[in-house]
Amino acid sequence: MARRQEASRGSMPLKELLISKESKAMASFGVRDLDTMMRFAPRRYVVPAPLRSLREIRQGEEVSAIVEVTSVHDRAMRSRYGFLLEVSVTDGTESLPLTFFLTKQHQVDWHRGRLPVGALILVRGTVGYDDFREALQLTHPAYEPVEDTDEGRAWAQRPRPVYPLKQNIAQGTMRSATEKGLEFAGSLSRPVPEEVIARRGLPPLEEAVRLVHVPLTTEDTRRGMAHLRFEEAFVLQSVFAQRRAQDERTPAPVLAAEGPLQGLFDERLPFDLTAGQREIGDELAARIAHGHPTSALLQGDVGSGKTVVALRAMLRAVDSGHQAALLAPTEVLAEQHHRTLTTLLGELARAGQLDAHPEATRVRLLTGSQRTSHRRETLLDVTSGQAGIVVGTHALLTENVEFASLGLVVIDEQHRFGVDHRRRLRAKGPSGQSPHVIVMTATPIPRTAALATVGDLDVLTLRESPGRRAGVTSFVVHEKLPAWEQRMWQRAAEEIAAGRQVFVVCARIDEDEADAPAPPLLDEDGTEQPPALEPARGVHQSALRLAERPELAGARIGILHGRLSGEEKQQVMKQMVDGEIDLLVSTTVIEVGVDVPNASVMIVLDAERFGVSQLHQLRGRVGRAEHPGIAFFDTSAMVGQEHSQHLQRIADAADGFELAELDLRRRGAGDLVGEEQSGLQRTLKHLDVLRDARAIEQAREDAFAVVESDPELTAHPALARAIEDRLRDADPDVERS
Repeated sequence: MARRQEASRGSMPLKELLISKESKAMASFGVRDLDTMMRFAPRRYVVPAPLRSLREIRQGEEVSAIVEVTSVHDRAMRSRYGFLLEVSVTDGTESLPLTFFLTKQHQVDWHRGRLPVGALILVRGTVGYDDFREALQLTHPAYEPVEDTDEGRAWAQRPRPVYPLKQNIAQGTMRSATEKGLEFAGSLSRPVPEEVIARRGLPPLEEAVRLVHVPLTTEDTRRGMAHLRFEEAFVLQSVFAQRRAQDERTPAPVLAAEGPLQGLFDERLPFDLTAGQREIGDELAARIAHGHPTSALLQGDVGSGKTVVALRAMLRAVDSGHQAALLAPTEVLAEQHHRTLTTLLGELARAGQLDAHPEATRVRLLTGSQRTSHRRETLLDVTSGQAGIVVGTHALLTENVEFASLGLVVIDEQHRFGVDHRRRLRAKGPSGQSPHVIVMTATPIPRTAALATVGDLDVLTLRESPGRRAGVTSFVVHEKLPAWEQRMWQRAAEEIAAGRQVFVVCARIDEDEADAPAPPLLDEDGTEQPPALEPARGVHQSALRLAERPELAGARIGILHGRLSGEEKQQVMKQMVDGEIDLLVSTTVIEVGVDVPNASVMIVLDAERFGVSQLHQLRGRVGRAEHPGIAFFDTSAMVGQEHSQHLQRIADAADGFELAELDLRRRGAGDLVGEEQSGLQRTLKHLDVLRDARAIEQAREDAFAVVESDPELTAHPALARAIEDRLRDADPDVERS
């Protein structure tokens, strides 16, 4: 009875269904129940060569033929240990020997049992040549019984699924396991309502998994996978739909005040807002004026002016009697934001000081490495409401940080924070209310990727730049060409001589530690290819080597990395901003948000080890003022190699939107359902957000309609369970909200 109940829920344990070898093979991929196994798709399919007459075959060709066994002989080999099994076959026009070199007698007996004289078989393999007989042969071909009928020939030509394998797992074991599972496909859980499947013209689930695992044609594989992709998109969009529905039922502070800080701030700005900044600002103002929490993604390229747009929204929160928090992924960036906001606001940020404006508020910084006395003072301002704007790192998420009335949360560089970070901040709203959330990114997300990854956010895009920047020109420098590298350091020295500054970024801190991994290169099957790269250079050793380069003689060199204390990092950045350092050797701690207007050169060593968005962010650190910026992507890869070509594509890309597509194709969209961000391969099993754009949009439409009519999914228990499983897979440790 218990087993039938399990089966009815589509979660039959594989140990009850498969032999030990098969269930262990599946378990090595985390597949332990029937539902998961039937959705564990092949990596690819092998389509047999067209059926041929033996009279037509040539050496070296792949051949498929329907033949009859005419004789079987075996003997012990004279020159080495083992047995030689020779099977003669014919297709009625020609004969051909099949040759097997076997080490054990039981292997001989096994083949003899499957190849009796008179048996009709499909044989597949590569045509070889027997030098002794001076004749063609097939060595260790694949074969299986077949009927010489139209149906038999169609079966012989079917695509063969190729599953992922691990050590000591045979392809036959994986195929056998899935074929056994198909017998129970009628008991699978169906998260997508049948009427939705029918309306979208998809095969029913039971048929779809058969088409995926035992297809007769390549069109079968496409139809079967279309169901699995739509199902995955539907469950994901249902997660987003439920979160939207939850937001609609949750109260939020109404941030509708028009002043005074907003007007005073606009008057202080030393530049005019762009039309895009005003448009997006008005849209955000309208959203946060609602009594339900808004969730918006503010995306724009490096230098598009997102911070000013976000600050105007934060001032609206303060004007409305509430607080705003700005969450940054690193202490360096949090400190940078604090400096930027206080500089932009001037006397408007100095409440309680003699030179403050009468309408001023306080802007406080909260990080994990602050001194206890400073932290206590900040917490008091946050709790009392004296601090209208609070800037911080993850320290803002801790339980002992209590806001007087948190109305708006701005999260910078959202790819560093997962959904659950946002949800935890949501819990810090006043008296059961949830603050509004705006997340910002300078790594734009293409539309379909946004639907698949941040579908619980409304995407607002800043496409124009304020025009106050000189811009950046990017070059790929190959170390294997010494003249190129020498010229790179000469250009850096020329900029320093002109009074400007240089960033040099390394992939790791010390060269005696484990090497920094490079982003994976994937082959056409999605298999990761090992990069052939030189060991990455470290900050400390690079700083010493640069101090000895004749081109950089006399340059003041500093270092910055994550192992420095908060005070040390702050001091180094202050020296950089004050012009006391000419060349800063750093890790990617300066990747986002760091603003040194006088910096004009960015040199990224071992650039092939950095992701697309990282390189774009890094080059965005220079050319931020009136001086044109130069970015050098220094690589040990040879000219023309894949890593070199990839870096050149980044260097040539005009903006972050073009790079976003490149990044998406290279490493995936990231899973923003859970807390930890990752590539597509971790939790999006079947979806490709570029290829499956239409399916994602259709699934979104259907999922939102289902959740709207049944918010708690009481009439859709299979969908509710699929959502629960999806969230658990994304992050097993996250407490669901």
